[in-house]
Amino acid sequence: MSDSLKVGWIGLGAMGAPMALVTAQAGHEITAFDMDPAALENVAPLVASASTSRDAATGADVVVIMVATGAQLEAVLFGEDGIAEVLSPETTVLVMSTVGPAAVESSAARLASYTTRFVDAPVSGGVARAGTGDLLVMVGGSAEDISRVHSLLDAMASTYPVVGSRVGDGQRFKVVNQLLCGVHIAAAGEALALAESMGLDIAQCHEVLNAGAAQSFMFNDRGARMVEGNFDEVKSALNIFVKDMGLVTDAARAVEQPVPLASAAEQVYLRGRREGLGRKDDSVVFEMLKKRA
Repeated sequence: MSDSLKVGWIGLGAMGAPMALVTAQAGHEITAFDMDPAALENVAPLVASASTSRDAATGADVVVIMVATGAQLEAVLFGEDGIAEVLSPETTVLVMSTVGPAAVESSAARLASYTTRFVDAPVSGGVARAGTGDLLVMVGGSAEDISRVHSLLDAMASTYPVVGSRVGDGQRFKVVNQLLCGVHIAAAGEALALAESMGLDIAQCHEVLNAGAAQSFMFNDRGARMVEGNFDEVKSALNIFVKDMGLVTDAARAVEQPVPLASAAEQVYLRGRREGLGRKDDSVVFEMLKKRA
């Protein structure tokens, strides 16, 4: 393909691995690094392996970063083996992690002496859609920088609206997205726990209510997992929403915006992690909320 790019890819987790594969399948040259050697093996041979993050980033047109937290983003860029020093002014850094606006703004500012080409593009859609290139990507950055990564976004996403010209605007949109997702999952768990406590058939409850005004993506999707009761088959870990609802409440606090429902949902996820459920599927909130002493 004429617009094939040389891409350094950092982070092959549950979302990062399928995203890297669909990008490679679209004809881009991907060299990846992950702390877990098995993750590298799982994407071979379509995705080449690097022994360090610096090796992955050296000589790349674009470096895609798909890690879990702001601290990990900072370590990738500026840590002991940070990639900043091997970037050129021509390198575009494409951060697709959900790390909050403060983390990407700080990273872009610190990175400016190496490269000013920085695109903030968190993703939504889940693992299955990541594997089919059907994600929603919320893109923030300058038009010139975004134009350099269009072909990558084409491979990974069915839609990638530019939601702002500032680095950080993508993260702001994702914070709003995660507020809705986190509250909806907690509400689904609470609703089905109430249904069971009242002696209702939760499978029927899930089926019937999905046909009415109470339907939501999360009630349909996570509700099905709650009914099934298999919380060890992790499609999205509860720990992710501990992190993301923290980003929501942090962002809200920064602009003095009350978010009482998000705050309540955050407490549900924190309780789940405290009870040792952090690595379970996030639908386990149902199991937690229906517990009786």
